[in-house]
Amino acid sequence: MFRKKYEWVFHVAACTLFLSIPFFSTPEHNSNRAFSVSGFVLKDLVQYMLLVAFFYLTYMVLIPRLYFTKKYIYFSIVILTCMWLIAFIPHILFHNFPEVRMPMPPPPHEGEMHHDKRNFFFARINHNLFLFLAVAFLALLLRIRNRWLQTEKEKLNAELLYLKAQINPHFLFNTLNSIYSLAIQKADTTPEAVQKLSSMMRYILTEANNNFVPLEKEIDYIKNYIDLQKLRFGSEVKLNYSIWGNPSNKSIAPLILISFIENAFKYGMNAAEDTNIKIVINMYEKRVEMLVINNKVTVVVSEESRNGIGIENTRSRLELLYPYAHELVITEDEKQFTVKLNIELA
Repeated sequence: MFRKKYEWVFHVAACTLFLSIPFFSTPEHNSNRAFSVSGFVLKDLVQYMLLVAFFYLTYMVLIPRLYFTKKYIYFSIVILTCMWLIAFIPHILFHNFPEVRMPMPPPPHEGEMHHDKRNFFFARINHNLFLFLAVAFLALLLRIRNRWLQTEKEKLNAELLYLKAQINPHFLFNTLNSIYSLAIQKADTTPEAVQKLSSMMRYILTEANNNFVPLEKEIDYIKNYIDLQKLRFGSEVKLNYSIWGNPSNKSIAPLILISFIENAFKYGMNAAEDTNIKIVINMYEKRVEMLVINNKVTVVVSEESRNGIGIENTRSRLELLYPYAHELVITEDEKQFTVKLNIELA
């Protein structure tokens, strides 16, 4: 909404500036009568108004309906007709104004009359040709740019939908495995785990299809996921989870943080070894920082889960949604796997 309002303000300001040119480019300007309404001023003002109308006609109608549909002959005919009208309508309307009417030359010979009319015709066309071509080129340039931006936006949305379609089954697969483990153990926490899963799936179905969601809901989703993992592993998990800052009135791309946390649990859990997972999320006014560290332990991961869909999709989504507004650093050594992610919020 703000962007559309800004565009309207820009258009109004540009048109006003363009239409003010006749008041400062006529002979009266040099004789300290810049704002006097003479025949010259009115004639040029009408011509500039016709150029503005021609710009929007070309931008909104001719280019989309004729040029983009490859009706080049019709497009050329309309353009040439508009050029003729813009060149001659002001002259016809203000030909009788004293300032505009040129001194009458001696009557020409019959043979010279046709030559003079032809010279007058080409003089009127040449006088307006530069302005006319500049306006037509500007309209074409802006329309092609807008079409390119729209194509890029549609491409971005298609890629995001594809990536989200991969994320949801990946999440569901991992979480159902967790609940299945609780059911096998006949744990009393199984109903609570199902409730957590229900809340998480509701979030995915209602919010994750948006490009951005309230940061509060994303944090609640992460808390539910961590609680679910704690229900599954109990005291076996050495988990250091902390969150700092206020998530209110902030937005973030949905499911953009969870894949790194999922990865820490997938590759950092083994009751027979030193399992230690650290998750820190700090929220600032216009920035979110996340640190995820997990010890490397021996785990058995199926080939389907080993393909890293979550991490790779998150990398792609970060590039698409936060170009030049994020920093992702993933490092590992013999003992630990570390993820540092900084996102500049819009």
